[in-house]
Amino acid sequence: MNYGMIMRVLGNLVLIEAAAMSIPLGISFFYQSGDTKAFVTTIAIMLAFGFLMSKLSVKNRYLKAKDAVTIVTFGWFIISMFGAFPFVLSGTLPSFIDAFFEAVSGLTTTGATVISNVEIIPKGIMFWRSFMHWMGGMGILVLTLAIMPTIGVGSYQIFKAETPGPVTDKIVPKMKDTAKILYTAYLGITIIETFLLVLGGMSLFDALIHTFGTVGTGGFSNYNASIGHFSSNYIYFVISIFMVASGVNFALFYDLYKGKFKNILANTEVKIYLLIVTASTLLVFANLNGTYTSFENALSHSFFQVSSIITTTGYSTTNFDLWPDFSKMILFILMFVGGSAGSTAGSIKVIRLVILFKLVKREIAKILHPRAILPIQVGGKMLSSDVIASVSGFFFLYLLMFLLGTLLVSLENVGIVSAASAVAATLGNIGPGFDFVGPTKTYAMFNSFTKCVLSIEMLFGRLELFTLFLMLTPSFWKKV
Repeated sequence: MNYGMIMRVLGNLVLIEAAAMSIPLGISFFYQSGDTKAFVTTIAIMLAFGFLMSKLSVKNRYLKAKDAVTIVTFGWFIISMFGAFPFVLSGTLPSFIDAFFEAVSGLTTTGATVISNVEIIPKGIMFWRSFMHWMGGMGILVLTLAIMPTIGVGSYQIFKAETPGPVTDKIVPKMKDTAKILYTAYLGITIIETFLLVLGGMSLFDALIHTFGTVGTGGFSNYNASIGHFSSNYIYFVISIFMVASGVNFALFYDLYKGKFKNILANTEVKIYLLIVTASTLLVFANLNGTYTSFENALSHSFFQVSSIITTTGYSTTNFDLWPDFSKMILFILMFVGGSAGSTAGSIKVIRLVILFKLVKREIAKILHPRAILPIQVGGKMLSSDVIASVSGFFFLYLLMFLLGTLLVSLENVGIVSAASAVAATLGNIGPGFDFVGPTKTYAMFNSFTKCVLSIEMLFGRLELFTLFLMLTPSFWKKV
């Protein structure tokens, strides 16, 4: 492996996180919130480590697939570790394990929290935990590629290792331009939503907090009641629309900008994704008939919670844990669906489920026609056997991680519903679950072991399993 180049890229990553942390430092100065020292200390430590690592001399700047996997895996652990420092140094959280859980949750855009009363934490910390959603949503290494595109030949390998989806394509030939296009779309959506939320009566601070949580599909709020604090159908509707938009492959926004409407209309995944959102909303709305005082309220809550769960955002406008079992079951199923590949959403992804459905359909057809050659096509494109095998393997590993995680969490005797939904919510990067981890609860009641298990589940979910599993294989570390 190219250890020199790996260290150099990781050093640049730490420097970028240090630069990003200067924003909540400014917020802390502005509000005089008492957490300034925590940010200054953390930034100083990060700058020291970052400069030392980034200045290492490198003879070979080429990055292989193995190097990229190492960079992505260690990169996410390192930024999570440094991201946890302000929580501990400011006294917001009592232990590093709690702080690490909160940082991992922020960066992986999970939105699960161990803070029982978020309304009393310092403004700088409040901003940082939500800003981590925005950084981690598109991928902090994709951000590194956009800012420092000359980190080495082979940057596409990093892009592939971090970007979610069974197939990862560059939008344009040059990797640095692809990264810039993605972040331009990301920034544009962020600015538009912030403006619309301010228009709806939110303060600029509140609007930024909730925009970061929406476009990053994270879900951290600065209010204990989450979005329900605002009691505004306008705000519910705006955030719902942007949650759905953030669950779409961001490459399609580039097609929209270029006027390539045929590409969007021909995209199988986005059509099925929107169909699932619509059908689920109508089913939940029908089941909630009579639960709310008006048609408008029932529809807005239904649309909001369906959008929030399928995009793995995790915001809430109401305590959906009190909904009828049918509606809760729909939300639980949506935890395993997720948004589109290439979006900021987590979980399995719609395209994988489409491929699995077509695979099952083909196997049934082959029983009747055993000699027939039946290729699997999505959007008019034939899928290779490698992609199909990758999707099948991913689905198996996802279920394995879900079952193993549920088994480990059940050691706390919190009940099967709480254990299963906690793992589904962390592995899928969703946040809230049901029962003990419902939308009005936190993960604070779990012990340190369980918090570590759930932190690992979040990282596995964000890096889509294969990246971390590969690091655990002995053959990965053998010299070739």
